[in-house]
Amino acid sequence: MLVLAPMEGIADHSMRDLLTQHGAFDLCISEFVRISNTLLPERVFKRYLPELENNCQTPSGCPVHIQLLGSDPLLMAENAQRVAEMGAPGIDLNFGCPAKMVNRHGGGALLLKEPEQVARIVSAVRTAVPDSIPISAKMRLGYEDTHLALDNSRAISESGAARLTIHARTKQQGYRPPAHWEWIALIREVVTIPLVANGEIWNFQDYLNCQRISGCEDVMLGRGALRNPLLSQQIHQQQPDLDNSTTWRAITPLLIYFYHLTQANYPELYVCQRIKQWLGFLSPGYLEAQHLFSIIKPLNKAPLILKELERHCASFPNNQIR
Repeated sequence: MLVLAPMEGIADHSMRDLLTQHGAFDLCISEFVRISNTLLPERVFKRYLPELENNCQTPSGCPVHIQLLGSDPLLMAENAQRVAEMGAPGIDLNFGCPAKMVNRHGGGALLLKEPEQVARIVSAVRTAVPDSIPISAKMRLGYEDTHLALDNSRAISESGAARLTIHARTKQQGYRPPAHWEWIALIREVVTIPLVANGEIWNFQDYLNCQRISGCEDVMLGRGALRNPLLSQQIHQQQPDLDNSTTWRAITPLLIYFYHLTQANYPELYVCQRIKQWLGFLSPGYLEAQHLFSIIKPLNKAPLILKELERHCASFPNNQIR
């Protein structure tokens, strides 16, 4: 199974649409919905997961599970029950967010300091929703260090989760390489539920290395899918890495496709920001993306950005999406 990661402020429904339309994902996890002090109204869940109006699938048919983030077991359970009644086919629990604001309020990776609280949250949510709706979780290896990694994994597994994704770094390690896939192999020895490996998978060879070291068949892609939106397709087809020029040629039409997706859903200024954001993720891997980003960075009018995207795409005759 290949899963698209729940990247806050990045993997919204427009990006999920694009990456599943032109990739080979089996499942998406939504951006987290923060549960703080109330039972959220349905409109909030629909804002984060508009796919609720489409049988919780992207337009290409990829299922989407909703992720909840919070520290109060009762509130988490009540909100899980509500979104389950709205039609969510699966609920994921966030024990990995490293954001300071989230951790300051007791959520995300901070909960990994208290395996007992992690267990209470998973158990409460599992009890609140029908057995037919799977509960999953995503965690890091710990907060400052890894000494509670096995305890947290057991807490999640033994409290009713059906699947656990491991981002193979601690909160303090952030996104700095390497990802410690060997820890996932250790966790596999103490839990009985399927594990999904996550972290530092940028290309097909990374995917193979992650599978070999972690022992996991299932993998979650995050920033690697943003840098190369064809990566999931390459993995699905067991296709060795292509040279950058070939990959970039196939990516350029997707920039225009993403422009039209965001234009249909967001104000003009936000459309500009999203295109620049994605080019920022693409730039480390492609000199062409760096050049294009330098051109559109000062532009704040969506039609001008579209014009530059079309001009760039036209420089590749007979371009086709792979």
